[in-house]
Amino acid sequence: MKPTNRSDRVRVRRHTCECKATIYELCAAGGLLFIRRTTRGKKLEIRETERLIAPRMEELWVRLLSGEVH
Repeated sequence: MKPTNRSDRVRVRRHTCECKATIYELCAAGGLLFIRRTTRGKKLEIRETERLIAPRMEELWVRLLSGEVH
């Protein structure tokens, strides 16, 4: 995932448990969805996917949660 930082207003629609070192968030901005991955450790790293229409990104979100993609 490449960092994009395209939006000034982002709404988190869903997220994984914050008890893990890596957190995933399904985010909405400008009518599109994207996934944000935050990795906590010695260095905080935040990455975002490209923006896609809702049906495509929601399918990717389900695949991510089921372990099909990472």
